[in-house]
Amino acid sequence: MGANSNSPKSSSVKKMKSNTLKSLLQHDSMHSGIRLLHRSSEHDKILSLISCCAYYTYAFSDPSSSESPLLHSFIKLLAVLKPMAKGKGQGQGPGPCLPDEILSPLFTMTQDHLFRPLPPPNTSITCILPDDDDLIATPSAAWPHLQHVYDILLCLVANMDSKTLGEYIKESFILNLLALFKSDDPRERERLKNVYHRIYSKLHGLRSFMRKAMNDVFLHYTFEGDERHAGIGDLLEICGTIINGFSVPLKEEHRIFLMRVLMPLHRPKGMQAYHKQLAYCVYQFVQKEPLLGVAVVRGILRYWPITNCQKEVVLIGELEDLVENMEILEYKAVALPLCKRITKCFNSPNSQVAERALYMWNNERFVKMALQAAEEVLPVVVGGMEENLRGHWSKSVRQLTQNVKEMLVEMEPLLYSSCLSQFHHSRSEAETRRQERWERLEMEFNAIQFIQEYLTSSLPD
Repeated sequence: MGANSNSPKSSSVKKMKSNTLKSLLQHDSMHSGIRLLHRSSEHDKILSLISCCAYYTYAFSDPSSSESPLLHSFIKLLAVLKPMAKGKGQGQGPGPCLPDEILSPLFTMTQDHLFRPLPPPNTSITCILPDDDDLIATPSAAWPHLQHVYDILLCLVANMDSKTLGEYIKESFILNLLALFKSDDPRERERLKNVYHRIYSKLHGLRSFMRKAMNDVFLHYTFEGDERHAGIGDLLEICGTIINGFSVPLKEEHRIFLMRVLMPLHRPKGMQAYHKQLAYCVYQFVQKEPLLGVAVVRGILRYWPITNCQKEVVLIGELEDLVENMEILEYKAVALPLCKRITKCFNSPNSQVAERALYMWNNERFVKMALQAAEEVLPVVVGGMEENLRGHWSKSVRQLTQNVKEMLVEMEPLLYSSCLSQFHHSRSEAETRRQERWERLEMEFNAIQFIQEYLTSSLPD
């Protein structure tokens, strides 16, 4: 016989379950209220700190100003940063846990502190050598304050989701960031690089605009004479990372960027200051599409300096790296103009340029490629080496030239002998033409002198 479903025991169990569920709901509701109250309290605290940080300003360029507002600002900025860092450590970024009423004034506060007029640069980078970063490093008096603002911005960008971040970072924000790259303080430019690259990696919709905005900076620097821009190398470093992610085959806009933006950057006087980053960007393109190597070599030869020996040295090194990665057919397309330029360089009266050009012949890959077009190249090279051996002032340059000559004679004895005979013959013809011109000049001078004497003697006393 089955148990009665309406027994007292069954009723007591149902009552206990009902009471337990009710207590759990009440307990959860109470804790939710406490959490909401705690979160509201935290939000009010953060808003208060943001308000304080936005209120205080400090004239860093005025030494007579009191430092107490600056110290007060430090404390407030750190206080804003701590809860954000704490949330990050718990795996909760600031994006999900901070509402718009906090994010909006927080972004406004960071923009008010960061987007400021920069002081005029103390030093032009046109006279800076490649490794003299310390000469252009001008520490900013505001940096102890600004670094915390950058930490807040970087924390926001790193932890917010793309959709929410896109609501606060617009095109005007990107342009203001790019303007800060003119700062002479390398610490600020380093933070800017991190922020800019993180924004690029998150906001796909802004990528095209960000690349175009950087292109405008490069073109203005190259063609408008803005040679006091300290952040060109940092922007090229960002470009190098972006180029590394380009898919193959390259889009036409990327090839245009190489030829119309990157290659003209070899032109300015201060190119040595950012040449390492520029060469890396160019090399990335050539690695992805080797056929671009021909256009790149011609572009470098087009912007070759006339009187800047330091630029010549670094450009010779870039050409050597490019030739090492070219195929034979590509090399033959630029063999003659390339070797003409290298020959002019080792004929240079500047010993550093001459030695650097001669050292290219120690590169096995370069020698192998040159010998593939030996009939075109060797007559030019032989003439240049003979000129060096006859009259270059530097003993070390003459010795290096002799070493290269011996190597080429050993590799191509018949062709070298033929080129040497051709050089002597053309030199003899040139000397004959020179002598004939002198004789004509002497004859003309004697004729003019005779006429003057005749006219003078025929005049009446």
